Amino acid sequence: MTGRPPPKAGNNASDNAAGGDGKKVVSRPFKPGNRGRPKGSRHKTTLAIQSLLDGEGEALTRKAVELALAGDVTAVRLCLERTTPARKDAPVVFDLPAMDGAASAATAMGAILSSVASGGLTPGEASGLAGLVEAYRKALETTELETRLKALEEKRA
Repeated sequence: MTGRPPPKAGNNASDNAAGGDGKKVVSRPFKPGNRGRPKGSRHKTTLAIQSLLDGEGEALTRKAVELALAGDVTAVRLCLERTTPARKDAPVVFDLPAMDGAASAATAMGAILSSVASGGLTPGEASGLAGLVEAYRKALETTELETRLKALEEKRA
């Protein structure tokens, strides 16, 4: 028990009023047909700030670099974030067994799991590799099914 009183009936906007036929009336922020501000439009405060900053980008950038060079840690972080994008992926060094069939895909998955268990791969890296092995297995399966289907069609003809 949280100690809060139970909600009272009629607190929600949709519970406020009932029409003459007993249906609930839902209040809308805009009249029908008016969907509010058009897509891509800017708030007047945003527009005012942008007009103040127009043409000042170079001066502001120069000032940020000067502050960073003077030792301002926040300015250093800001400059580094803009000049060096965050690394999304890193190459994974891993000896993946050669894959030439479904059995080798299972062997590759076993190698990935044992590498995670020994600490050679992170679970995220292993997940990415497992996805590649699974895509390879599906391609093999599709190719095999296509071959079987063609053989069956040739037998019928």
